[in-house]
Amino acid sequence: MATFLYRLGRFSFRRRKLVAGIWIAILAAFGVGALTLSGQLTNSISIPGTESQQAIDHLSERFPQAAAGGGTARVVMAAPEGETVADPANRAAIEQVVNRLRDAPEVANVADPFQAKAISPDGSVALAQVSYQVMGFELSEADREALLSAAEPGRAAGLQVEFGGDAVQGMPETQPTEVIGVVVAAVVLLITFGSLIAAGLPLLTALIGVGVGMAGIMVTSGFAELNSNTPILALMIGLAVGIDYALFIVSRYRHELSVGRDPEQAAGRAAGTAGSAVVFAGLTVIVALAGLVVVGIPFLGEMGIAAAATVAIAVLIALTLLPAVLGFAGKRILGGRIPGLRNREDSGKPTLGQRWATLVARRRVPVLLAALAGLVVVAIPATDMQLGLPNDSNAAPEDTRHQAYELVSESFGEGANGPLTVVIDTGDAATAQQAALQAAQRINGLDDVANVAPPTVNPQGNTALLTVIPQSGPSSQATEDLVADIRDQAGPLRSATGADLSVTGQTAMNIDVSEKLADALLPYLALIVGLAFILLMLVFRSIIVPLKATIGFLGSVAATFGAVVAVFQWGWLTDLFGVESTGPIMSMLPILLIGVLFGLAMDYQVFLVTRMREEHVHGAAPDQAMITGFRHGSRVVVAAALIMISVFAGFVLSDESLIQSIGFALAFGVAVDAFVIRMTIVPALMSLLGRGAWWIPRWLNRLLPNVDVEGEKLTAALDGDTDPERRDLQPAPG
Repeated sequence: MATFLYRLGRFSFRRRKLVAGIWIAILAAFGVGALTLSGQLTNSISIPGTESQQAIDHLSERFPQAAAGGGTARVVMAAPEGETVADPANRAAIEQVVNRLRDAPEVANVADPFQAKAISPDGSVALAQVSYQVMGFELSEADREALLSAAEPGRAAGLQVEFGGDAVQGMPETQPTEVIGVVVAAVVLLITFGSLIAAGLPLLTALIGVGVGMAGIMVTSGFAELNSNTPILALMIGLAVGIDYALFIVSRYRHELSVGRDPEQAAGRAAGTAGSAVVFAGLTVIVALAGLVVVGIPFLGEMGIAAAATVAIAVLIALTLLPAVLGFAGKRILGGRIPGLRNREDSGKPTLGQRWATLVARRRVPVLLAALAGLVVVAIPATDMQLGLPNDSNAAPEDTRHQAYELVSESFGEGANGPLTVVIDTGDAATAQQAALQAAQRINGLDDVANVAPPTVNPQGNTALLTVIPQSGPSSQATEDLVADIRDQAGPLRSATGADLSVTGQTAMNIDVSEKLADALLPYLALIVGLAFILLMLVFRSIIVPLKATIGFLGSVAATFGAVVAVFQWGWLTDLFGVESTGPIMSMLPILLIGVLFGLAMDYQVFLVTRMREEHVHGAAPDQAMITGFRHGSRVVVAAALIMISVFAGFVLSDESLIQSIGFALAFGVAVDAFVIRMTIVPALMSLLGRGAWWIPRWLNRLLPNVDVEGEKLTAALDGDTDPERRDLQPAPG
């Protein structure tokens, strides 16, 4: 592979105008496609095969009038203090609001609060339920604007009118605050290279790669249904790895120039050596993200594939466009230095990384114990992790969705924010009503039930609906238990009446999705850990190094889960991170975090430990091999980690709770894995284990293919030929 990449790097360098032109044409073509072919993204989350989804599909055939699968909105109208909604003026204003809601686009029906008796016990609040013919994500901004503008008559009369439900929620979008991460990344690159040109190239190529990837996702959305968080995740991952991969290759290119190589040779060697590590690192991220498909959750698989494709584009750009751009820059990449920024490594003095590695080797046991103790303490909150999907209570306090949630909770009970829909299905129209009444009686006797509305029956008389209002909120454990208890009534009801019972509605669907994601977590983690062990065994030809690398990965995941729970569930340091509401951790976050963090963790493991292995193979003593390898790799790994942390941290400033939590989790996870696991625990263990760290059975060593990630064979072959005109690839001496 190193040989092929060496030739590819030289070709791209020589034919730089052609290569750059091809990538510009690709970017332009995808950009035009994104403008003309993009479709509607979705913020709905469903899993085929769950009971709630099957019930929705069944209702769309048997009871389409109920619009059970469509979007919903809750319109909460509160009278001024000292008045009631039944006062003539207030009632007239509410009726005007209801009439405007009925005339809004895509509305299937509106439940008048006076007819539905949806009035709070003290008479101060009225609740109107709006059902849409289409799903919430299919509503346009004009549709949402028509919904929100229906409040005008009520507000003009002095009523407080707030809106909740999925029909109100728009699509998450990238925000200017997320550019902060790119700015910080630019500063890190400037400090690392001390050169404007060298710092600018990784940013340029990464932005082109992200542009191609994002445009490709938008084109795909015109032909397939994609979750609205898909492009944001792809942007987050693609930008971080795009900058990092370019950083590794540019750093190697500058090194080759500094030892006297001509620019074309330097570009070829950089692509063949650092480029090989980039390919391996990129493959680990791609496999981890694409592996989300095996979880069996469509929207999560789509997000993983889209992010994996963006990473693949970043790798291709690093191996082709970057050498071409280096061809335009030539030796100028060594110039343009910023005054005051000097590379200490060039001065011959001990670097900070070298001094740290030496300290770790001398105090390896205390350092190791302190690092492990810190991980355990940070991971403790993870034992209390609760998974769920967001609802209106997770919106910002000033958001109308949060205001509506609070009004409903205070006036009707928190459970009114998450009603359950119970479907009673029988083939005999004569028994549907009786079966529904019997089911209502059974459900009324369960714990945590606030109210069961009278059944509604479809025109054919073979399907009935019951609306059940829990006492607890939609994200509570009590509501989850209630859904299970209602479903447990299906058997007895079938025996007594022959009717089938199922539970659906947004709350039940969220519970089913969360349960499915929780069940998939351990199998996916096992898959990732097994994959990590095999890949690292191929690279390092050792049993112990992959073992401690995968255990270290588990440690960083546990610590990250603990930090996420402490901030987003317990509410610690919310002011510092701008978190405006807390609650259960997003169900999809743990699996996404495991997939992404695995790939990034393996990046740092490869870039840092391969040089240690090289020193060991050349006969250096264990501690010296660790220190030398750390000195060469730590500077680039620190820069890469800081870049990823800054890019991910920029997303913590998002208004969307999912994007906030993903950005925080990835930023914290990268920080822990890079600085605690890879740069503290790994060198301490390498020093402690000595030569035993590289032990591998002889029979296994013979079976494993030599992937030559560091391009040692390539370097040997090139250095064996003294003619610069013929250094394409000669056989290694001997």
